[in-house]
Parts: sequence; C-alpha cells; structure tokens
Amino acid sequence: MKSRSAQKIKLTSYDELFGAGENSVQGEYTVLPLRLLRPFKGHPFLVLDDEKMQETVESIKQHGVIQPGIVRPCADGYEMIAGHRRWRACELAGIEEMPVIIRELDDDAATVLMVDTNIQRENLRPSEKAKAYKMKYEAMKHQGSWGEKRTADVVGEKAGDSGRTVQRYIRLAGLTDELLFMVDAGNIGMTAAEKLSYLKRQEQEWVQKACQDTGRYPSPSQAGKLKEYSGNGTLEETAVYGILAKKERQAVCVTLAPKKIREYFPPTYTSAQMEEVIYTLLEQWKKGKEGEEDAGAEV
Repeated sequence: MKSRSAQKIKLTSYDELFGAGENSVQGEYTVLPLRLLRPFKGHPFLVLDDEKMQETVESIKQHGVIQPGIVRPCADGYEMIAGHRRWRACELAGIEEMPVIIRELDDDAATVLMVDTNIQRENLRPSEKAKAYKMKYEAMKHQGSWGEKRTADVVGEKAGDSGRTVQRYIRLAGLTDELLFMVDAGNIGMTAAEKLSYLKRQEQEWVQKACQDTGRYPSPSQAGKLKEYSGNGTLEETAVYGILAKKERQAVCVTLAPKKIREYFPPTYTSAQMEEVIYTLLEQWKKGKEGEEDAGAEV
C-alpha cells in the first residue's frame, strides 16, 4: 500500500471533527507509518490481544481505521496519546500505517488527554484506574488552580467518579505491582487495599509473601491492623503472618419472621413488649445452660 503520509488536511480541531466541545486545539490529519509511532511514556492502560482486540482487527481489515489516533511529535517519531489499541490492531492486521491527528501538546495536556480518552472504557482494572488517576492528578496540579473545585473532583468528572473515589484510587497507586495484581484478581478488596497502601514498601512485600505462602488475603479489619502496627513502628514480618492467620469472628445474623413470632403473644402486645419477653426468656435459657455446665463440671 502506497503511503499517504504526504496527504495532509488542515482541520479546525480534532474535537470539531468528532463532535466534542472542549479542549479545542489545532490539529493536523495525516497517515503515518507504524514504525514512526512510540507508546506514551508510562501508559497505564493495558493493551491485550484478547477477544475484543480480535474484533477490532477484523473491523480494521474490513473498514480500515475509522477514528484516527492522536499523536504529538517526539524526538524520534510521534508519541501516541490516544489510539494504542488501534495501533496494536493495525500491527495484527498486517497494516503498516495508521491515520492520526498530530497535536502540539505539552506533557501535562498530553497526559490529561491520554487519560480522558481511555478512562471511560468498560472493565478497567483497579490498577489501571489507580495509575491513570495519579498521572492525571499530578498533571492537573501542575496546570494550576481549578477555582472552587478540588483537583480530585475535576480529575474524576470524565468517568463520573467523585473526588473521594479518585483519592482512593490514587492511594492504590502506592501499592506494589504484586499487591495490585491481587486487587485486580479480586483477592483483596478496595477498602483493604487502600489501608495497605499506607504500609512501607518492605512491609507490603511481607504482606504479598504472606498471602502467597498462606493463601490468605487481608480483610479490611486485618489491613487496618497492619496499618496501625506500621504507623506506630511495630510491624514485623512475623506479625503479618500472625494477623493473616488469625480467624475473624463472623457476625451472626438471625431473622425472625414477624408473623410467626406474633402467634406466641396476645394481640394487644406491642413490638417493644414482645422484644422484652424474648430477651427475658433468652436470659433464663442462658442461665439454665450455664447451670447445666457447672453441674457437669462438678461430676
């Protein structure tokens, strides 16, 4: 296929081309050889050769790349800002070039755009959102004040996440890759993971090793205990194993059907009166059981 990289069409902006109404920046449409493309530094979103990728490959084979990627010039080519999956699909489809829009963006603006064009994707892993939100948060901090809105609130707007949710994900970015993998796999919940993020790296490595050795993963309360010990400087590797090995008391939940309970009481009894009788009878039953145990011990 003959390269069309010389065929350049001046556009008012990428956003006008695709109907967006913000971040309007002059762009230049062209077609670039894949060999000139470079991945975005620290790109947090996974590009997997999965079933969805194969669907994209087949679509590109039939219809070409309908939506161009977004790139910016770099020292040895063009850095991909949006379009990493389309780029990979082109490689798998055996296509040697890709339509793109070239934009002049500084590091912060490029980071914000890179995150915003990916953050609304379905089935993002917690690790992807954690790293992406951290990158966008830091970039927006560099860009300056956002008026009355907190930076974290602005960061989450594209994905519909609150500032508090964004902050929780950013905390997760402080976990080791191994612990993040456990979060992605669903072995460690978000609440527990957030607490583990306060542990020092060495302490996190103790936790991940203990998880691998025992097959146990910290619950929110266990993670809270680990955080507490770390905070006062008393957390040791043996303590990590001890906390994970300790069985937690599970809350007992008993549901009593109102209709069934009502059969045992006069119609005039209120809920409070019935409750008082039930607790009185339970207390008598408990004392009776204790008496039986004492008598058995004497024998």
